Amino acid sequence: MGKANGKTDGRQLMTKAIFTTRVDSRYDDLPEVRYHFPRTYLRTAERAIDDWIVYYAPRRTPGNVGGGRQVYFAIARVTSIESDPDRKGHFYAFVSNYLPFTRPVPFKEDDYYYESGLRRKDGQTNKGAFGRSIRSVPDDEFERILQAGFSDLVIEDRESAQGLDTGLQDELFVSDRPVIHQVVARPFRDAAFRRQIKQAYDNTCAITGIQIINGGGRSEVQAAHIRPVKDQGPDSIRNGIALSGTFHWMFDRGLVSIADDHTILVAEDRIPSRILAMVNPDRRLCLPRPRALAPHPRFIRYHRETVFLG
Repeated sequence: MGKANGKTDGRQLMTKAIFTTRVDSRYDDLPEVRYHFPRTYLRTAERAIDDWIVYYAPRRTPGNVGGGRQVYFAIARVTSIESDPDRKGHFYAFVSNYLPFTRPVPFKEDDYYYESGLRRKDGQTNKGAFGRSIRSVPDDEFERILQAGFSDLVIEDRESAQGLDTGLQDELFVSDRPVIHQVVARPFRDAAFRRQIKQAYDNTCAITGIQIINGGGRSEVQAAHIRPVKDQGPDSIRNGIALSGTFHWMFDRGLVSIADDHTILVAEDRIPSRILAMVNPDRRLCLPRPRALAPHPRFIRYHRETVFLG
């Protein structure tokens, strides 16, 4: 594949950007891994190499991965841009550090536009600017989108965290650093991933269908990566599954896995029968709502072919 280096006069000009994508896109998008786009946006995309982007879902579609209508829904970092070998005049932006927001952010709240370029002088929406699938965004506006997207995970004022119960404090980050500096940290990403997986699966183990909530209101279920982080697995809801502690241990060690049709696969000769009896009777995974958040075939195939011992 031919590469686009994004350089001008020998210098790398990095600029944060907004990438628009939708679940029924006619482009070959997989937001956790790559973004597909035509030459029209190449220069803007090149400027985002080695910098951060926010994904935007333009409007509600069935099972929208973005979680709603006209929202910013995830962050990622552009690592490279390569030409599409099968479609002339098209390119792939490859990304790392993908992380969905814990709160999808509308492009405007009341009269406030997170991107000032989307607002006309008369206060109406600039539809021409809105129509650009890739558009640059100033650092300060980018940071405000992140603050809103992770607002339920980050507390900037330490005094605000005092008096909260221990369970809430475990999921909160108190810092005066910009959010962009926090999202690369493993503890922050783990907390965001854990919160979203538990919410998507309604605190229920996907393999057993069991939901256990303790007296403090905390669920027993854990958030498991399907393709492990150590193997470049993204912190995406579609690369996650809610599991009880026992089945999380078994999943990570390849004793259970998932077929493309979400059938539960088990290494039956390695698992005691009393443990097998806990598996959903129909051997089908309990899936989240919307279904667009279900495990993606790309990630479950990796687990099945690389981790599973069955």
